[in-house]
Amino acid sequence: MWFSSFRNFILFALSGHVLFAKVCSMIVPQHRSVVYMLYGMLAVLSTMGTSYLMIILTHCLVLYSVSLAKQKWLCFAAGLCSLASFKLEPFSTWQNGFVTGTFDLQDVLFYGGSGFTIMRCMSLALENCERQEGIYSIIDLLKYNFYLPFFFFGPVMTFDQFHAQVATSELRRKENEMWSIRVQALVYLGVIAAVAVFFHFFYILTLPSDLKFVNRLSDWALAGLAYSNLVYDWVKAAVMFGVINTVSRLDHLDPPKPPKCITMLYVFAETHFDRGINDWLCKYVYDHIGEDHNNIVKELLATISTFAVTTLWLGPCEIVYMWSVCNCFGLNFELWVQKFFQMAPFASVEASMSEAMSRRIRGIFGAANFWAIILYNILALNSLDFALLVTKRIILTGFPMSTVSIWFITYCGVQLIKERERLQAIEEEKADKEKTE
Repeated sequence: MWFSSFRNFILFALSGHVLFAKVCSMIVPQHRSVVYMLYGMLAVLSTMGTSYLMIILTHCLVLYSVSLAKQKWLCFAAGLCSLASFKLEPFSTWQNGFVTGTFDLQDVLFYGGSGFTIMRCMSLALENCERQEGIYSIIDLLKYNFYLPFFFFGPVMTFDQFHAQVATSELRRKENEMWSIRVQALVYLGVIAAVAVFFHFFYILTLPSDLKFVNRLSDWALAGLAYSNLVYDWVKAAVMFGVINTVSRLDHLDPPKPPKCITMLYVFAETHFDRGINDWLCKYVYDHIGEDHNNIVKELLATISTFAVTTLWLGPCEIVYMWSVCNCFGLNFELWVQKFFQMAPFASVEASMSEAMSRRIRGIFGAANFWAIILYNILALNSLDFALLVTKRIILTGFPMSTVSIWFITYCGVQLIKERERLQAIEEEKADKEKTE
């Protein structure tokens, strides 16, 4: 979307939001959320038309009405039904038919805005259930939903966080915060330029569709291509959420951070490309059912429920089903292995080891996990045939040379990441001690 004619509209709309937000924060900071809502509704109206705005308002009104009963199961049922109406036929096509006109990204904006709207409505409904006294108003929901930077593309902030942050009338910035925002903006502009170069000179997304060509690649080149596809998707998510987050930080909000770099992911529990949706799922589904995540049965039920909602969110189809099953298995398998090695014989052996040796052994498993994450996710990004080809070449036909060498290089990378995490933990511990003192 950054390289089509729609780019100018995106820049114009976000620039207008920044301008109005700045003026509002200077004149009437206590009413800034109302200005955000009105500007967002006007932007949606001018972009998608009256019919689309009416569809969104209807879903908001229905889900808000359901939330008044303060029954979580009813809010979940109504919310998932509303989400299904945008993801399943014939309801999806029927609602899309009300939106007239055609332009670049119309489908992306329609389904993006609709899907994120339902998730935000469910968040307010569930927070209404948690509230002991009184209820949030329909205006609170509209302020939350029509905040333009988050409306079409996310990320999703849970209602409790958004409501607390926009309700603050004393707008103060931390030391060097504006410098950080400027640097962040320049970094993302540089990344967008780099992506433009990649589009022109590299064919990361096109090559996997030509199986005859990729069959002629070496094992190393094939592994690099699979890894590059995930890096590219991460860059896409990081840029999209990063630009939006930069704008929202100008509005004195603390939005969900961009996704963790794919190169640093070696456990399924931290694997996500949309931190906002991940936080939403963890708060309302995964942590709610799994509780402390130590019980295998509860964890299995929590992960199945989480990936069931995720499947509906992504749009049910054969490749999404396979992606969900694989990642659900990976998340549970991690817990099973962890529980197995916490048993007395293994726990005592690890206790007798040095910390460095323990990290080395864990790094071996982390390297295998890293490639499991890549193979499971290129299912959704590319195709089943490409994922099977990469798996076959790395694990079967490439054994032992390619398999062991790729595993060893990945192991070295995981060790570097674990060392970085260890140093960060030490620094955070020192900072916490200084604060307490």
